[in-house]
Amino acid sequence: MNFVKRAGLSLWSRKGRTLITLATFLVISVMVLAGVLINDATAQAERDAKRSVGAEVNLETDLSQLGGGSELRAPRIDTATVDKVGALPQVRKYTYSMWDRVLLGGGTQLVGGGPKDPMGPGGTVGMGVLDTSLLSDFRSGKFTLLSGAHLTAADKGKKRLLIEERFAKENKLEVGDTITLTGNDEKTTADFTVAGVYRDPSPATEPDGEYGISPANMLYGTVGGLSALGSERNGPLQAADATFLLQDADMQGAFKDEAKKVAGPSLDGFKLDANDKAIRQMTGPLKSISTTATLAMWLMGLAGAIVLALLVNLAVKQRHKEYGVLLAMGEKKSRLIAQQALEIVVVAALAIGLSSLFAPRLTQSAGQALLGREATSAQHKIDSWQGPPSGSTGLGEGIDPDDKPVEDADPIDKITVRLDPADLATLGAIGLGIGLLATAIPAGAVLRLSPRTILTKGK
Repeated sequence: MNFVKRAGLSLWSRKGRTLITLATFLVISVMVLAGVLINDATAQAERDAKRSVGAEVNLETDLSQLGGGSELRAPRIDTATVDKVGALPQVRKYTYSMWDRVLLGGGTQLVGGGPKDPMGPGGTVGMGVLDTSLLSDFRSGKFTLLSGAHLTAADKGKKRLLIEERFAKENKLEVGDTITLTGNDEKTTADFTVAGVYRDPSPATEPDGEYGISPANMLYGTVGGLSALGSERNGPLQAADATFLLQDADMQGAFKDEAKKVAGPSLDGFKLDANDKAIRQMTGPLKSISTTATLAMWLMGLAGAIVLALLVNLAVKQRHKEYGVLLAMGEKKSRLIAQQALEIVVVAALAIGLSSLFAPRLTQSAGQALLGREATSAQHKIDSWQGPPSGSTGLGEGIDPDDKPVEDADPIDKITVRLDPADLATLGAIGLGIGLLATAIPAGAVLRLSPRTILTKGK
């Protein structure tokens, strides 16, 4: 009788041992498959988060390169260089900005209730932007354009403004009206047309964290128009920062390398910072449950291999007489080991098939519950974050402003578990490895068997 047929008869005749082995393998298969499925689901959710946030790289001042001293001047970069970087194939859209103090003229008034004249009487911030639709506050939905149109690259050389709705109501301004602005030199004057009115939900009484003015008094203008009022109007147009939206998040590395080649020394004093803070905030709970699932999967696999090895070793001892008779009849020891391995593989295949029927549902329920707890904890941490008091950097209070949570980037609290052929292949490979490992240890006992000793002494 060949060993394949003997393996089938052995599994059928020893139903109790077969069921115990099947139950052990089934638990292992479910745990391993659950780990694989959770890892796949969290990886897919992370990819979806990257797509929803978008791949963004910011050109910012590198504070570590600013020297000491009483006067610190932020670096500027020629907009022509930014345009070259923005023309790289990895870039989908880009914008840049610069700012300076501007003074209101022609009877236009600032919105009251906020800080008193932080920029001097009638002074506020004029923020020159290439494309206002790409500003993070507009993209996130915090700012809403109520009327008119965004400033775009086509408006670069025109004198146009976006104003906040409270500023518009204070001065009875609408789209198409004109505002007279004076530059920081208090001499250069120009008329700007209101291109649009937007809404900033921030209270007018709370000063802007960076510039100290009331949010209601922030003016966004065309880069060409506002730069014509600046002290550097006779030189090349320069930007203080820039934002590049990439075609894909995976292009960040290639984009940074190409940008450094194109910009060269112009990047001195700047850093290219991938804006992945929102992604980290959203995917924090995913990484936590993925780590837990992976650890549980490997611990269960190791424990299962040990249990199976003990079961197989016990089976070898119980079948000494059977093996002794077979060896006496001329059966090779290698075929006895192959029979053991085949019995384990058959049980493993059955366990894998059964686990694939109900493991996805169990994993969905368990993974969702675990993720929900992690997401709730992460959201509580975000909600409880307190920024530094007005006028303070927060360093004296032990508050790092960089820890400020990103708005509209709630931690992911849902995953979708899907079973595909690759997952079954992974489970099959792991299950086969565990089965062969469990068989390899008792195989040594089979190799030491002596048919004469077994038949004469019973062991």
